[in-house]
Amino acid sequence: MMQNKVDVRGALLSTAPATTTVINVPEETVVPDHVVWSLFNTIFLNSFCLGFVAFVYSVKARDRKMVGDLTGAQSFASTARCLNIWALVLGIISIVLLGMAYAAAYGALLQAMQESGRYH
Repeated sequence: MMQNKVDVRGALLSTAPATTTVINVPEETVVPDHVVWSLFNTIFLNSFCLGFVAFVYSVKARDRKMVGDLTGAQSFASTARCLNIWALVLGIISIVLLGMAYAAAYGALLQAMQESGRYH
């Protein structure tokens, strides 16, 4: 009878070359489409309709991303980002100016009422 010997250390005793498999996973480039920001600007800070136009470009960026056109998606997303920044800045400025106008009108009304003697 033949007996098989097993190496005590557990090493494989093979002369065949080791084979390896390399799997290349493509990196997925993240392109933000700014849809939520555009929607916020459309609803709350739609100065000169910039929020709506930014929303249109955001949807176009999302569509381009879905079909795999990353260059087009980045272009539309960049335009949407720029429009969102402008809408946000102009919206904040308009809110501040309206607040200042309201405070000035309230102060003038209060002063006029005090001078007429109707308000103490």
